[in-house]
Amino acid sequence: MIDVDRVYQALRQVDDPELKRNLVELGMVRQVRVEGDRVHLVLALTSMSCPMAEQISAQARQALLGLEGVREVEIALEEMSAEEKQRLSHRDVPGSAAHLNQVKHVIAVMSGKGGVGKSLVSGLLAVVLRRRGHTVGLLDADITGPSLPKMFLADGARLETSPHAILPAQTRSGIRLMSINLLLESEEQAVIWRGPLIGSAIRQFWGDVLWGNLDYLIVDLPPGTSDASLTVMQSLPMSGAVLVSAPQRLAGMVVAKAAQMAQLLHIPLLGLIENMSYFECPDTGRRYAIFGPGHGEELAARLGIPFLGRLPIDPLMADLCDTGRIEEYPTGAFEPVALQIERLAPPAQPPQMPD
Repeated sequence: MIDVDRVYQALRQVDDPELKRNLVELGMVRQVRVEGDRVHLVLALTSMSCPMAEQISAQARQALLGLEGVREVEIALEEMSAEEKQRLSHRDVPGSAAHLNQVKHVIAVMSGKGGVGKSLVSGLLAVVLRRRGHTVGLLDADITGPSLPKMFLADGARLETSPHAILPAQTRSGIRLMSINLLLESEEQAVIWRGPLIGSAIRQFWGDVLWGNLDYLIVDLPPGTSDASLTVMQSLPMSGAVLVSAPQRLAGMVVAKAAQMAQLLHIPLLGLIENMSYFECPDTGRRYAIFGPGHGEELAARLGIPFLGRLPIDPLMADLCDTGRIEEYPTGAFEPVALQIERLAPPAQPPQMPD
């Protein structure tokens, strides 16, 4: 017969990675039941959407399987009560989540030009990478013009918190999402901030959000080459940037400025996508270049980077974005972009200053 006291003793060797206390001390062990060589365990988490839930369960299971006589461990998860969370919030534990996050690749989506579809490309890239089995996060760095929650969360969402970190929202497919709009009372509320406040918010979205283990964090940058973009590139460990352009040469001229900024900050350019390249008539299948012939390949060649492809003007895409259902969009045409990102993106690198 397995001794229940030995079960608790084993669980005292397992720490919550955020709170830095063992599971028993934190009151996370709700129930232990032993049946022959099987241990049934109920753990209480600060939030059911905690990115560390899988890690905590795995470590608890490993600790119990190390006990003599234990052959099988069954773990059920519950959420702590408000009173339990309140007690935990007063413990002396680290106040930043940065040391808990393990992000392999940080990809910025940028343009310099407004209105070319950076958020759309960010969202589609996150969706296709998630469909390919990766753990993915989306950081909406466009503080004054956020749009990602509208595209992903049909029913809206409010952020949850653990005692010492913000938990990102979860989309239906499991993409972790952080945006200023998730903190506002209304999605239409204006954020009227000067540059230093915007930069501070972006740094908090990186350091105070419990992203957990991610294969890719996609960062949707605002237009321009000033404060917000500079904060991202100098504060986050970047792997590279994807440029987004439109068919007009005017858009290409401004995109080239963003490319120059990335190069000065030693951020690898992974490639260029041309958005709104054409409209395909549903009746005939004929393609029309609504904004004139595209120059994406020419611009990519001039910048010396890969051309990743073209995206159409698609009413279905617009409807799904407007109704928070972008994850339903068929991303077959976007698959080569994800493959290229997987192939080209180096591991996340510490920020570098321009020469």
